[in-house]
Amino acid sequence: MKTNSFSLRARAKSFRYAFEGIEYFLLREHNTWIHVTATVFCSVLAIVTGVTKTEAALLVLATAFVWAAELINTAIEKIMDMISGERMREIKYIKDMAAAAVLIASLAALCTGAIIFIPKLF
Repeated sequence: MKTNSFSLRARAKSFRYAFEGIEYFLLREHNTWIHVTATVFCSVLAIVTGVTKTEAALLVLATAFVWAAELINTAIEKIMDMISGERMREIKYIKDMAAAAVLIASLAALCTGAIIFIPKLF
């Protein structure tokens, strides 16, 4: 099996594909706008309350965790829809577990935000 050598052109293409995925996600998925709103709100609150660098890093990680979970959830849902257009209990469980991953990531981000922002606001 021949392995391809490193190519800047190939790396650039892989970034382009990733950005196309983000564009698709932003333009076609309704939950995206919930995440955009939460991300903007968190960013504005971080600026207004003057979070430390460590707190900012934790907020970035928590936000990225939610976005990554939602992107993976969306990809799993699309794959499952391609596998079968009919309702199947097993596919429902897979989609529900992927959605649960987003819920867990979101709750962790909410807790992170609460730990950081509540003392600053009250």
